[in-house]
Amino acid sequence: MRIDQLNVVLRARSQWEAMELGTALVRRHAGAIWKPWLLLTLPLFALLNLAGWWLDNLWLPALVLWWLKPAFERIPLYVISRGAFGAEPGTAETLRAQWNWGWRGTLAYLSWRRLSPARSLLMPVDLLEGGQAPQRRARRNALGGGSYGHAALLTWTCCHFETMLKLAGVALFFMFVPVEWLSESLRATWELIGNDTPPLVMVGFNLLAWTAMTLISPFYSGAGFGLYLNRRTELEAWDVEIAFRRLRERLLRAAPLLVVLCVFALPIFPAPAQQADTAAPAQHDNHKAAADTDTAVVAATPESVFGKTRADTAGFRQAAARVYEDPQLGAQRTVNRWVKKPSEAERRQRDDLPDLPVNAFAKLLALISESILWIAVGAIVLALIITARWWLPWLRGSGRRTRQAESPVLQEALQLPDVLPPDILGTARQLWQQGKPRHALALLYRASVDVLSQRGDVMLPPGATEAQCLRASRRMPQEADRLLFARMVRTWQYAAYAGTLPREDEFHTLLGELHQQFGWPA
Repeated sequence: MRIDQLNVVLRARSQWEAMELGTALVRRHAGAIWKPWLLLTLPLFALLNLAGWWLDNLWLPALVLWWLKPAFERIPLYVISRGAFGAEPGTAETLRAQWNWGWRGTLAYLSWRRLSPARSLLMPVDLLEGGQAPQRRARRNALGGGSYGHAALLTWTCCHFETMLKLAGVALFFMFVPVEWLSESLRATWELIGNDTPPLVMVGFNLLAWTAMTLISPFYSGAGFGLYLNRRTELEAWDVEIAFRRLRERLLRAAPLLVVLCVFALPIFPAPAQQADTAAPAQHDNHKAAADTDTAVVAATPESVFGKTRADTAGFRQAAARVYEDPQLGAQRTVNRWVKKPSEAERRQRDDLPDLPVNAFAKLLALISESILWIAVGAIVLALIITARWWLPWLRGSGRRTRQAESPVLQEALQLPDVLPPDILGTARQLWQQGKPRHALALLYRASVDVLSQRGDVMLPPGATEAQCLRASRRMPQEADRLLFARMVRTWQYAAYAGTLPREDEFHTLLGELHQQFGWPA
């Protein structure tokens, strides 16, 4: 892993910023992630559903797909782990890698670690670093110690996102059902789910689960990879190492120029003695040798160092093994320090020191503070003794609590009148003056519905709702009748359901418009 080839800015980040970095990597390499994801998971989804249909167990494909999520999450991890180093793989390369890449670490996440809440953080350790089982265990303990809680919260959040997407897909279906058929559709759907669900409905539920997994899982893996990068930056100081490497590259690029400047500047300073004169050519030669050496370092390439043959990596493997043997990697140690105890003479000499003015003032302040505290404690104890007759019975559980009798709630049934009076407006005014505004508005609404039935030639069913009446009012020939009826319905709804009554002037204005438009006697 060449950290100098990283195309992301490594710095000290919080855990939330690290997860955002991972999701940004997923967005950057979205095409390279979702293309192989769809090409791999979509045929598998179809095969599993066909097998479930044949076995008459269509709930099984959704369970199998959910259980295989760690195997699918290798795709975004493979892409962003290489894309972060400037080598984004193609679709064919990613699909070929899924046959043999990372299966040794994935098998654990498909079995006993399947329900691990920190799977997104720990999978990069097993899949990207490799190594033996004890080494991977030590690395998981070292990397997961400071970010385990955030990784578990990430798992919990993504699980909720997938659930909400599934519920949103079900709700989207019912958005296209007409309002008057909604209750019957919900009841029929509940009966189908509870008793005998059709196969197509089960396939639709499985499709919703696959869609939610396809949308959320790559971001889940990316956020975990961001936590992994952040932990390695904290533990191994990658940002500091990158800064030193860049400083070395700048110095190497500037080294030949500095050497040339030194060479041309040496004749300007005269030598004080012959020894300096004789040392100058040697120094000049040394500078030339250093310049030649630095130039050679700059011009060095892997081919010139290792040749065309493959380099032996035994030394690298030994160095990696020594890193894993380091006791600082996840180990604990106890540090004991010797502290010199003062001798008897030193303690006696310290006690015999004269009191300085600062020490005397500090002692006086401490004495005053202690006296104030004791006075406050005494006051609190005295107050408790004086008020004991009130709080002591209550503390023992024998205190009697008097509760005020609640006033009875007055309920008055409000029903629309079945028979309309001959003087509708006069009766409504009388009810309003008697303090029964809702009854007055109920009478006007009932009378307006009667006018709707007559002028619109509509036969409303018993118990028709306001929405049904509004839809039926479209058949009224005059627009003024439709507008006045809609205003009457809104006024009644505000009073009946929202408890918002019209003002008295608004009520009398409404009576005048009803008298003028519907022809009711004043």
